[in-house]
Amino acid sequence: MLTRLFLALSALILAGPALAASSAKLPNTEVALISEAKAPAPGQRFTIGLMMTPKPGWHTYWENPGDSGMATRAQWQLPNGVSVSTFRYPVPKTYVVAGLMNHVYGEKNILLADVTVPQGASGELPLKARIDWLVCNDKICIPEGADLDLTLPIGDGAADPAQRANFDAARAALPRELAAGASFQTVGQRIRLNVPLADPESVTAAHFFASRDDGVLFASPQTVSRTANSLVIETDAVPGSNPTALPGVLRIERGADVMGLAFSANPGTVPTGEPLSAQAGKGSMAAFWPALGLAILGGLLLNLMPCVFPILSLKALSLAKSGESEAHARAEGLAYTGGVMLVTTLLGIAAIAIAAAGAGAGWAFQLQDPRVILFLMLLTLAIGLNFSGLYEVNLGTANVGSGLASKPGAKGAFFTGALAAFVATPCTGPFMAGALGAALVLPPAAGVAVFAGLGLGLALPFLAIGFIPALRRRLPKPGPWMANFRRILAVPMFLTALALAWVLGRQAGLNALTTGLSLALMLTILLWILGLRQQKQASVVITISLAALLALLSPLALSAVSTDDGGLTADPGPEDLSAVPFTPEAIARAQADRKPTFLYFTADWCLTCKVNEKGALSDPAVAVAFQQAGIQVMVGDWTRPDPAIARFLEQRGRAGIPLYLFYDSNGSITELPQILTVKTLTGLASAGSSAS
Repeated sequence: MLTRLFLALSALILAGPALAASSAKLPNTEVALISEAKAPAPGQRFTIGLMMTPKPGWHTYWENPGDSGMATRAQWQLPNGVSVSTFRYPVPKTYVVAGLMNHVYGEKNILLADVTVPQGASGELPLKARIDWLVCNDKICIPEGADLDLTLPIGDGAADPAQRANFDAARAALPRELAAGASFQTVGQRIRLNVPLADPESVTAAHFFASRDDGVLFASPQTVSRTANSLVIETDAVPGSNPTALPGVLRIERGADVMGLAFSANPGTVPTGEPLSAQAGKGSMAAFWPALGLAILGGLLLNLMPCVFPILSLKALSLAKSGESEAHARAEGLAYTGGVMLVTTLLGIAAIAIAAAGAGAGWAFQLQDPRVILFLMLLTLAIGLNFSGLYEVNLGTANVGSGLASKPGAKGAFFTGALAAFVATPCTGPFMAGALGAALVLPPAAGVAVFAGLGLGLALPFLAIGFIPALRRRLPKPGPWMANFRRILAVPMFLTALALAWVLGRQAGLNALTTGLSLALMLTILLWILGLRQQKQASVVITISLAALLALLSPLALSAVSTDDGGLTADPGPEDLSAVPFTPEAIARAQADRKPTFLYFTADWCLTCKVNEKGALSDPAVAVAFQQAGIQVMVGDWTRPDPAIARFLEQRGRAGIPLYLFYDSNGSITELPQILTVKTLTGLASAGSSAS
């Protein structure tokens, strides 16, 4: 304590004055004051960040620096009525030197704070702060400081796109609030802490950072063990102390994945756990095999989900055409399986990489990009036009988007499988949720294998048809009926394109929808001329002219489809339910107040979600039952990327949606099936009433 007091006084005395600016470069640290809002709105709250980047080999300190060091300090000069909260710190690391334990950041870190703007504010909002901190290496500590001045115009509260990545990363690095209660127990000179945690078998390392000095000895080694549903940390207690609470942050490592849990433990009984090292490696593989089995089963059932129906029509037509040669059937089955497994594996690699980077990702993350939605809309339109007979696919048109998927033979089967897997991502069928959630926390190689198993399950029906003659004999024989069947299959493709157009408008706004429909019109005209050319009814000049026009306008249209949400509001869900938007803070308050809450997550690209919303969730009986039972409805819209939702799903062990949770007034949490019924929902109301 004396060391830390001396360092704090030294920082205030030795840190010289600096020119006021929004950023400063000191000898050992670069600092910058950044704002999430480009133009804060009157009467609202917005978030700012203090971005600190120490020089390689140097470090700054957490809010409780440990045995030595100093937390970063801010003295604000603010206009009347403006207030700034205390900093929120990311999860720190340990640093031991000369027997002293320090809690530090050795790389760029962002401290977050909330600024409240008074009603009636206008003009400019100047935020001035004197920032003092301590930066150290393994030999010396140097106090540094800067006067930072960030002036923002008062406006509509719109976010600054240039700072989105910084604030997403900063929030991802913050510890999450622990929903369940932690407990601690003092036995002699030792203190034991029990922290509830899902999937403790996958944890490879953990460390508890105490927020106060009266609980644990910072430099004392910590031993970590686990029970079936918690982690147990044991270390030396501060001699003579008798804490009534033990607040802090638990840093949890699962291989390269790091997360933090913030809580305040209360006195209680702590169970005995199995040492972490005793299960090193074995726990991950124990979780791998069930996850792989669930992924294969989930992929198999995914064939019954509505997301996959339109694309399966491609394979249905291909199977109707083939069936004469056993070798041909096997080749198509293997090619289709290869296409499916390649795409699910690549998507899995991308999801695991994004999650490991702290950005938050899950199954169907690519459909949160409007440019991907536009591509799929045009592709399904082209396939539908091909099925309807507007043009034909041959060697001369193999470069058309739909050609690869609708070509006969193994090549067409491969790309049909790839397309089926890509478009299947809006669905998270039964058994998939736990499997894909586990895949994101398993070691990377095991996680990729789980995603590959999902692809194998999705492809199993067609793989079986290719290798089991008895199944092929049940297929209808090729004949003249196939021409009409092909035209019928164009209908689900057109419906899919229409649905994707609606999603595009919801994601990126009216301008993006207009751009997409314009591209669809150009594509239709091009394919129409292509069909006429195939019938010798159009000149080469017309075809080349339209193709050149499409090539020129497509990049412009794609650039117009911005990934920014354009200020669009989230879908509030069925009107009668009066749902409020989901935030981690809102659901935590509901739990603390014991308010019964029905929480669900949705997205415009999630067909299962929309079926439930237009069906059971919109039934008047459900709204009446919820109102009578006092059940609050909360909705999280994941149409566009939302790190808070991604982290919440990961904490629940889920990698996709839909997800339906009921928080009862007695504190219990029930996960509902993905296909909702009126009976299931009204049953929740009955349970909530009886519990209260």
